[in-house]
Amino acid sequence: IFSDFLLLYPLLCVVGKDAMQPSGSSSSPAPRGRLVIVSRDSQLAMIQSNYVKDRLHHLYPALQIEIVSTKTLGDKVLDRELWNIGDKGLFTKELEESLLSLKADIAVHSLKDVPTNIVPGLLLGAILEREDPRDALVLRSDLASSLQLRTLPPGSVVGTSSLRRKAVLSHHFPHLVFKDRRGNLNTRLAKLEDHSLGFTAAVLAVAGLTRMNLQHRISEVMQGDGQLWFGHAVGQGALAVECRADDAAT
Repeated sequence: IFSDFLLLYPLLCVVGKDAMQPSGSSSSPAPRGRLVIVSRDSQLAMIQSNYVKDRLHHLYPALQIEIVSTKTLGDKVLDRELWNIGDKGLFTKELEESLLSLKADIAVHSLKDVPTNIVPGLLLGAILEREDPRDALVLRSDLASSLQLRTLPPGSVVGTSSLRRKAVLSHHFPHLVFKDRRGNLNTRLAKLEDHSLGFTAAVLAVAGLTRMNLQHRISEVMQGDGQLWFGHAVGQGALAVECRADDAAT
């Protein structure tokens, strides 16, 4: 299936919106009739998996595609910082186990969550066209939308669970407090609005907000201006499709 789903690119296979062939094109028939996608069960993860499903249906209208969901260790353990959990593949391991046990044919990940070393027996079959990879500031909804990181009052608490974001932002904005805040995107936004937790703002990926149609919550997109450098996580904004290395049909 993915031989027709991909454009070859050095070292990796990349899927772009414009690369998809329309139904009825000259692409070869799908060599199987059913495909199972395994996904994390958060709303954002399901949106991303359904996007992959829709692109496959665009190529193979007759292909039956099912999405099954599960929770990963990173979804379950919310009382510790990610770096302190002490395991690899915090958001991918359970999905990969479903592939290896033949319960699913492909897994859809956020590429930034995929460990550098792929589990033996698996491979990345595709990387989809990347969304905006930058980070964004989201303010609590009762605050003035014109506020930015540099204009937040001293002592303002900004939520992020990323060590990278904390390190960079603490360097640029030492007058702010950066506090860990775990959970999926919906949970993190709910915590931001809970006044008892004391958050003023949160730093989130533009891509996730865009895929959930929450662009209106973005107060500031973080980008360098010659004096400040923000950067972003490797692979942020891209989706990765993982499959079994010996699964020729997929």
